[in-house]
Amino acid sequence: MEDCTALVTVEQPALPVEFTESLELAADFAKASKSPATQAAYASDFRIFEAWCLKRGLNPLPAFPESLCAFLADEASAGRRASTLGRRLAAVRYYHRAAGYDTPTGDEKVKAVLAGIRRTIGAAPVRKAPVMPELAIAMTADSGSLRALRNRAIVLIGLASAMRRSELVALDCSDIEWRDAGIVITIRESKTDKFKEGQQVGVMKGSVACPVNALRAWLDAANIKAGPVFVRILNKKSQRATDRRLAARNVAAIVKAGVAKLGAQRG
Repeated sequence: MEDCTALVTVEQPALPVEFTESLELAADFAKASKSPATQAAYASDFRIFEAWCLKRGLNPLPAFPESLCAFLADEASAGRRASTLGRRLAAVRYYHRAAGYDTPTGDEKVKAVLAGIRRTIGAAPVRKAPVMPELAIAMTADSGSLRALRNRAIVLIGLASAMRRSELVALDCSDIEWRDAGIVITIRESKTDKFKEGQQVGVMKGSVACPVNALRAWLDAANIKAGPVFVRILNKKSQRATDRRLAARNVAAIVKAGVAKLGAQRG
């Protein structure tokens, strides 16, 4: 007698609506485990890997370890740093796990290729030179214009508080508590504060290039009493502060311009 069990199909019961909604919520929480910046970096890296695979007729998801090995070799030949390749692998691992696939990044062949690349081209990160106190003082010596007052406050507050550029530009007036000995700054969100609990940083007054006085001078000159602390200035002629918050890249440009100016003066 012919076995008919293979012909019998069992339909899976539909998931309750409440359970489906809970799964969607769980997916949102899982996505929130990575910061927006990390998610954007992973998306960019995986698109690079995906384009490389599709150009060669390979499947990027799920990917074979051999494909990943060849990808790493091509990226290294193109001059990518070992740290960049490590980030590419993290992105591939993240997307495979999110899709429920076994990740090829743990394969011994992939590990061996990455180790060989690191041994060959090195894995030392490129670090930016810190802004030392004497350099900050020299960079902010000119305080005759509104723009110079703002830049002086940014550099000195950044140095005194050890805040990141993104944290500096995110400051609001309500985040600053003025005291006799200095100020207390509340950092509401930080790259290292994954659970967004916030932290406070104290900045004391100083006798030379005082960051507290520099901040007060900027706020008074710009007539800023609420909202963003560090904002854009309309133009060089009017010297009028806007309500538009600076971006982190603007802080980087300010420091870079100050260093270049100082170098020209010393040269």
